[in-house]
Amino acid sequence: MKLLRYGDPGAEKPGMLDGDGGLRDLSGEVGDITGAVMGDDALARLRSLDPATLPLVEGSPRIGPCVAGVGKFLCIGLNYSDHAAEAGMAEPDHPILFFKANSAIVGPNDMVMLPRGSTHTDWEVELGVVIGTAAKYVDEADALNHVAGYCVINDVSERHYQTQLSGQWTKGKSCDTFGPIGPWLVTRDEVAYPQNLDLSLDVNGRVAQRGNTSKMIFSVAQIISHLSQLMTLHPGDIISTGTPPGVGMGMKPAPVYLREGDVIDLSIAGLGSQRQTVGQDG
Repeated sequence: MKLLRYGDPGAEKPGMLDGDGGLRDLSGEVGDITGAVMGDDALARLRSLDPATLPLVEGSPRIGPCVAGVGKFLCIGLNYSDHAAEAGMAEPDHPILFFKANSAIVGPNDMVMLPRGSTHTDWEVELGVVIGTAAKYVDEADALNHVAGYCVINDVSERHYQTQLSGQWTKGKSCDTFGPIGPWLVTRDEVAYPQNLDLSLDVNGRVAQRGNTSKMIFSVAQIISHLSQLMTLHPGDIISTGTPPGVGMGMKPAPVYLREGDVIDLSIAGLGSQRQTVGQDG
């Protein structure tokens, strides 16, 4: 099942895709796509609906972030072995955790805005994991049972802010528009094995990132189990699980960063695609 949200920013409505890719309105069934509808029973009820009985949404409305009311936006750094090699850094012994401000969240095709004075804004295609049921002290073997579904995330990053302004990575990760999410929340029953998904990202039509989640240092199950030892994961929380090689910071012979007018295209097999045009903020 593919759930999504559509409409103007701040006024999105819940929807689902039918078997032909048509957008069906879910407003008569749920208020929004939030943690409140991500438990197994709630998702089973939505899955039991016949999409043909739901109103068909005409035209091509804006697609918003696939989850509303996100509690925590958790991110894992340096989680692909080939990306660690690209960065010339040792693989971590434990998942590297940072937070991304929820105010960074935008729709999958909304503009990415360069912060005022930014010269080092970078791209990162990542597998997003959306928590469906509360997870605390869970074992790896049970971890995926706490997942509602998966989505595409672009973990946009300002590298100067991240590495030169002192403090945590959060500074370079949380600028407005730096968290495109979606287009869909694909429920876990459609993703039998999250550790074999192809990821790709192009900038202005040129290949930048190609990877597969099999290269993760810490699997989705390991990440959920680890984080659940530190804090309770709640329904609607999002985990961004790291990026494969090909980020602008790692380009040779010199880094390449985003500029106004650039176009970013990214996708994950089975989870949909995003496209963002880069603008200038302020």
